[in-house]
Amino acid sequence: MDPLDLARWQFGIITVYHFMFVPLTIGLAPLVAIMQTIWWRTGDERWLRLTRFFGKLFLINFAIGVVTGIVQEFQFGMNWSEYSRFVGDVFGAPLAIEGLAAFFLESTFLGLWIFGWDRLPRGVHLATIWVAAIGTWLSAYFILAANSFMQHPVGVRFNAERGRAELTSIWALLTNVTALATFPHTIAGALVTAGTFVAAISLWWVVRAHHQGDQSVVDTFRPAIRVGLVALFVGGIAVAISGDAQAKLMFEQQPMKMASAEALCNTETGAGFSIIAVGDVENNCDVRQLTIPGLTSWLATGDFNATLKGVNDLQAEYEQKYGPGNYKPLLPVTYWSFRLMIGFGALAAVLGLWALWVTRKARVPTSKRWALLALWFIPAPFLANAFGWIFTEMGRQPWVVAPNPTGIDGVRMLTRDGDSPISAATVATSLVTLTVLYGALAVVWFGLMRRYTLAGLPAADPPQLRSPDDDRPLSFAY
Repeated sequence: MDPLDLARWQFGIITVYHFMFVPLTIGLAPLVAIMQTIWWRTGDERWLRLTRFFGKLFLINFAIGVVTGIVQEFQFGMNWSEYSRFVGDVFGAPLAIEGLAAFFLESTFLGLWIFGWDRLPRGVHLATIWVAAIGTWLSAYFILAANSFMQHPVGVRFNAERGRAELTSIWALLTNVTALATFPHTIAGALVTAGTFVAAISLWWVVRAHHQGDQSVVDTFRPAIRVGLVALFVGGIAVAISGDAQAKLMFEQQPMKMASAEALCNTETGAGFSIIAVGDVENNCDVRQLTIPGLTSWLATGDFNATLKGVNDLQAEYEQKYGPGNYKPLLPVTYWSFRLMIGFGALAAVLGLWALWVTRKARVPTSKRWALLALWFIPAPFLANAFGWIFTEMGRQPWVVAPNPTGIDGVRMLTRDGDSPISAATVATSLVTLTVLYGALAVVWFGLMRRYTLAGLPAADPPQLRSPDDDRPLSFAY
């Protein structure tokens, strides 16, 4: 195989795998902090037990996410050295800030939270988890700022003598309008993921404890269902609002990506949104079915009757502007990943509505079948996030740095020009090795999460029952 294809497969596998852990970390950190805050304010032992229960699951997920994220960044030197040479002066800045500031802030205070239960005053200990949660959000922002440069380069100039992009304004880079739109969408998706996770596990435990006759566990997990549902619905509303803003920005910056989301091959006025396509999406433009009139035009511009350029017309336009070549993304991937992102996100909303119904007016759900079904809903927001990123990155192809339509001459790069000059055998070796290693990590992650979920709530210790105004250190280990 072509080394470029292998390098793209490796980066895609590692990126999607890594991002399976990221949303849960970003979303679960503030939920754990909220649980601990409620305990700190009320002295209610239930919230301390919930904090420690979900805190363990958060730490397992965080650890796996760190390991996979480090390997991901190494790939810029391994398989994408030409890309790194071209934009290293720019791309490295937000990555360095993330690593040296946000990540160390996050990990340092998380360490204080882990080991400070019996050493720090209660108020100080509470502050550490909030700082760690803020650190996860800061890390996300700096990573998204780096990725947003690839989608919409700003704050740079092209040095023709050296043949590379050079940073002119770190402020412009960090306040890229693409990053400002992507960040709330990513955070909202993370809240949906964590909310679904907390609500589903809590609901399962409520049903299980009810059949075991353990009313204390029922009483403890029931309020956690509400915390998860609030996060799910707040995140869901924010996903819809921020997603709409992203779609309109995408139409301005990358019209080819917008057209490829609908497999809109030819220019249309009042372009509709199809629910499904039957046939060869790549080579035929008449396979879209069950179309909602005007919806794609509205998503792109806010006008149901707006005219959208099709993939074929944009291809001809790009050939005139950038020279001969194929500037079309892989339409089956962009078309279906866009719909799978929406579909799996909708499944999480279904769980939320169902959980609200079965827990209404202080009801306790009792059906074991429904409890198991709740657990099967957990992967839905993870998959929605994954397909969202697949669409975002595949829709940008064939560019690794997409051109800015407002014009920064020379600051663009095709994916084929960004890979390292190494053999297919070398890339294949790292691809197979990392895929097998990551498969093993997936087994470890699932085993640990399952083990500590089934272990249930930690035992209550007498020191936990002190009044909330008692700021002495706790006398038990995490």
